[in-house]
Amino acid sequence: MDRKKRIMLIVPMLHQGGFERVCVATARLLEPYYDVYIVIFDSRDIAYDISGLKVTDLHMGVKDSVAGKALNLVRRCLAVRRLKRKWKIDIAYSFGPTANMVNVFSGSCAKIWVGIRSYMDMENERKIRLFTRRADKVLCCSKRIEEEIEEKYHCSKAATLYNPLDVAELRARAGEEEPELPWESRGHILVSMGREDDVKGFWHLIKAYAWMQKNVPDAKLLIIGEGGFDEYRMLAEGLGVGDGVYFTGMKKNPFPYLKTACLYVLTSYHEGFPNALIEAMALGIPVIATDCLTGPREILRGNGEEYGILTANMSPEKNMDAALITEEERLLADEMERMLKEEEYHEKYSRAALKRAYDFSNEFYTECIRNWIESDLEHI
Repeated sequence: MDRKKRIMLIVPMLHQGGFERVCVATARLLEPYYDVYIVIFDSRDIAYDISGLKVTDLHMGVKDSVAGKALNLVRRCLAVRRLKRKWKIDIAYSFGPTANMVNVFSGSCAKIWVGIRSYMDMENERKIRLFTRRADKVLCCSKRIEEEIEEKYHCSKAATLYNPLDVAELRARAGEEEPELPWESRGHILVSMGREDDVKGFWHLIKAYAWMQKNVPDAKLLIIGEGGFDEYRMLAEGLGVGDGVYFTGMKKNPFPYLKTACLYVLTSYHEGFPNALIEAMALGIPVIATDCLTGPREILRGNGEEYGILTANMSPEKNMDAALITEEERLLADEMERMLKEEEYHEKYSRAALKRAYDFSNEFYTECIRNWIESDLEHI
């Protein structure tokens, strides 16, 4: 009997984040068909359930110095090469630029798949050129990224693979516990999710919320994600809405908190394919998102329909001045206010959001990736 094909998934860490979640989900979805091995560089702050999965920690975390980073890359590559040979890996699939570098330089006989998980990854043309030259397949999280790789790098190996979503499981997890919130009367709760990172544009969100809250005084803002958010707390205080903004920190199960939302808002000025946006939609939460380069438009304008509200992309220039509210932030506030005040409008986009979420099913993801695996390994 032929042995199962062996798939290696390479990811730097498994802390809370988009491609980390996709890595674990990929392992679970492929397990019934293949022997799947996850390799991580550092096991600190694991935020996902990895029980029953084959996970190997290289214990080679981040180094600060240039020399340390270079040495770390060499050590990681040698370690991964040994594991590819030891386990007789057929395909090695990496998530994000750090893991992609290790994958392409560790070589061996395994097929090399690299994942481009964010449009920000495209800014390093040298790395993208390397990946497109040395990889057997370049998996992109959005069609826009795939098209740019094909046109700019003359690469025919790029393909779009949207992130998987288990709608039923997500909805079940959202009901597992009662979230702890600081408000006795919750009112209208707006939610956004993401770690403390400038690319998420949370200062835009807080300013828009403060502007809107004048007309919707019972509105609250909940930001779910890893980080201290100290400067954002100060901004909220400066805007006079400190009591209405709550930062939960990292939650292994963020979905009970997400479920409290009557509106989800994404203010990133860069995205790949925003998982959190789809997760909110799976709970029937209407969404408003900035029309950044990749992700939101593909999600909210797919199949010729409108599944949520797109607003103008926001400036990447970080501005924590509480006295300065931009026109884009005011327009976002107007959209937020309308969604909270107009019941029929809210219900329309609640139904549309849930409908669209089912287009990103685990089944579709698994079918795509299995077809590619079988095609690549047909002659092995």
